[in-house]
Amino acid sequence: MGVAEREYQRLDAGTGACDNGEVAANPYRNLPSVDRVLADAALGEALVGYERAVVVEAVREALEGARASVTTGRDAPEAGAVAADAAARLARERRAWPAPVINATGVILHTNLGRAPLSEASVRAAANAAAEYSDLELDLETGKRSSRHRAVAALLRRLMGAEDAVVVNNNAGAVLLAMAALGAGREVVVARGEASEIGGGFRIPDVLRQSGARMVEVGTVNRTYARDYADAIGPETAAVLVVHRSNFRVVGFTHEAALAEVAVVAKQRGVPLLHDLGSGALLDTAAYGLAHEWTPGESIAAGAGLVFVSGDKLLGGPQAGIALGDAALVERMARHPLARPLRADKMTLAALHATLLHYLRGEAEREVPVWRMIAASAEELDARARAVAEAAGASARVVDGESTVGGGSLPGDTLPTRLVSISAEDDRGGVEELARRLRAGAPASLGRIEGGRLLLDLRTVFPGQDAVLGAALEAALGAG
Repeated sequence: MGVAEREYQRLDAGTGACDNGEVAANPYRNLPSVDRVLADAALGEALVGYERAVVVEAVREALEGARASVTTGRDAPEAGAVAADAAARLARERRAWPAPVINATGVILHTNLGRAPLSEASVRAAANAAAEYSDLELDLETGKRSSRHRAVAALLRRLMGAEDAVVVNNNAGAVLLAMAALGAGREVVVARGEASEIGGGFRIPDVLRQSGARMVEVGTVNRTYARDYADAIGPETAAVLVVHRSNFRVVGFTHEAALAEVAVVAKQRGVPLLHDLGSGALLDTAAYGLAHEWTPGESIAAGAGLVFVSGDKLLGGPQAGIALGDAALVERMARHPLARPLRADKMTLAALHATLLHYLRGEAEREVPVWRMIAASAEELDARARAVAEAAGASARVVDGESTVGGGSLPGDTLPTRLVSISAEDDRGGVEELARRLRAGAPASLGRIEGGRLLLDLRTVFPGQDAVLGAALEAALGAG
C-alpha cells in the first residue's frame, strides 16, 4: 500500500482531518462527506421519491466517481456537483424502459430495437392478460387444469396444417427443447453448411451440444445431397435436422438437397425430419417483390415431422419459439423437464393468439405492422418522406433507396423506398453529431448513415410519428 493510499484511509470522510487532528496534504481532502451531499437541495426531490438508503447508495456511487476524477489530477467537486450527479443517476434509473424509439432505419425487423412491433389487438391482449386473472391453465367447462398451449395450438393447427404445437420463449429454445427431448445421448444429422451461427453468438452445434445430442455433419460447406443424409443415418440416429438459411446465403458452386428429398430419406430410415425454419412467414413474401420464404405449412407438406419458427420475425408477433407438426413429437417435447423453464408466459401467449387471429381473419396485411410496412408502396413512402423533408427545412431532400426485412429473414432482399437525406455539409456538426442529437430526443429517432449522409426511411416509421420525426429533425438541424 502506498503512502498516499494509507494517508487517504486515515482521513475522516467528512472533515479531512487526520488521526492526530492535523489537516493532511491529501488530494482527496476536499471531497464532501455523504451528509453534506445529502443536505444539498439537488437531492430534495430524490429524498421524497426514494427510500433514504437508495439515495445514500447513489451518493456513495457519485463520490466514488469523484474520487476517480481526483486521482487523474482534477479538483474535488463541490457537494452540489456530487448531489447533481447522484440525482442524475437516480433519474436515469427511474425512466421507463425500454424507451420508445422512432425507427427510421428502414430495417423492419430490427433486432436491437425489439424486432416486430405488435398489432393493437396483440398489445391489448397482452395487457389484459397481465392485468387480470385468466383461464391460462384452466378448463372453464370442467373446472380442471388444462394446457396453456391449447388455444394457440388450435389456431396453429388450423392455419398451418399441423397436428399439434407447443410454444416456448424463443426459436432457439424450441430447437434446444426438441433436441433434448428427441436426441439426448444419440446422434442428430445436420448438413455441414447449415451448422451456422444464428445470431448473438449462438451456434447450432452449441445448441445441440447443450441438449445432449451428438451432431453428425454431412456433405460439404457448399454442396449436400440426399445421399449424404442416407449414408450418415444409423442405429444411433435420433433425427435429421435441416436448418433454413434465413440469415445468410451461400452462392456459386452450391447444391442443397430439397426438403422433400431429405424427408423421403428420413422416412425410409425411420427417423423424424426436423426443420428449423426460423422466420415464420404465413403470407407469400413473393407477392411483395421479395424472394419466396418457406412457410411452416409448406415444410409440413414436404414431410417435416417438426417445424420451428419465431413469433417475432415475419409472423409479426411477440418473441416466442413455436414447434409444430407431428402430435407424438410435440407431446415428447411438452413432457420434457426443459419445457417448464423454457415455456412462454401468459402475456406472450395472449399476444401470439391475437396475432394468429389476424391471419385467420385475412387481415394480417392491414393489422400486423410488419406486413403493413412490407406492403407500403414507394409512392406512399415518397409522399410521407416529402412531408418530413419539408418540415425539416432546406437541408433535407428526398432520394431513392432500399429497405430491408432484417431480423435474420430474407438476407440480401430489399424493397424500393424513398428516403429523407441530409448530407454532411448541410450540418456544422456532421452527420454523426446530427444522428446523436436525434438519438438524444424524446422520443429518440434512429436513422442510418451511408456515404456521408444521414438517411431516414419512412417505411419503418408509423404514420402517426411522421410529424414528430419532422420536428425532431428540424430541432436537431437547428441545434447545429
